[in-house]
Amino acid sequence: MTVNIDKLTITTPAATSSTNLVALELSGAQAIERFPQYVTVLSDGSVKLTAPTKGASSKSTHRTRCEWSEPTNWTLASAADHWNRQRMTVTKVNSAQKVVISQIHVRGDDSPPVKVFWNKGNITMGFRTKYNQTTPVNSTVLKGVPLGAEFTVSIHATSKGVVTVEAKCNGVSGSSGALQLDATWGTRLFEFHGGVYNQVDYTNSTPAADGSICVISDLSLSHS
Repeated sequence: MTVNIDKLTITTPAATSSTNLVALELSGAQAIERFPQYVTVLSDGSVKLTAPTKGASSKSTHRTRCEWSEPTNWTLASAADHWNRQRMTVTKVNSAQKVVISQIHVRGDDSPPVKVFWNKGNITMGFRTKYNQTTPVNSTVLKGVPLGAEFTVSIHATSKGVVTVEAKCNGVSGSSGALQLDATWGTRLFEFHGGVYNQVDYTNSTPAADGSICVISDLSLSHS
């Protein structure tokens, strides 16, 4: 299936400019045209995202990403069901063997309610019950997702703040079960993200070859 990221926002490992070293954000269509080393449409219509560990990052971190995000925000109450579904393969991973592959991000804060990781061959997640909660509760969604294996991962959030993360690989499924966000999230603005977001800080000595790559072969986002 062809994956269309043209109208999504892509955060790249490229700097905004020679004088502004913060990670460049641009539309998917622009990213495909300008940065094929990071964002590539493959012959079967899938999309390859590449994030070297050493590169441009946000102002608040030393961690790079090649990650799509929704261009518009939503609240929990804006729809009965919010879905982020990806079918993907992590083909390369950084030296920490940990990369964010999917998340519910919250506008204006560095502590999102949901982060999903490919973590040393497993799918794990962090969940924050409360807004601005310092430390997420971590859990394993699915064990046994080797590098190079295709898998599906989904995040479902309801208008009532019930969140479920599910993953499937090689016929085996796993689920977080129903997790409840509390009322502090009620007025917050969210967007879904996905791709590869390295969970290792780069330094001057970080090898140029270190980094993460994923191939997204199906992507579905819905709010209804």
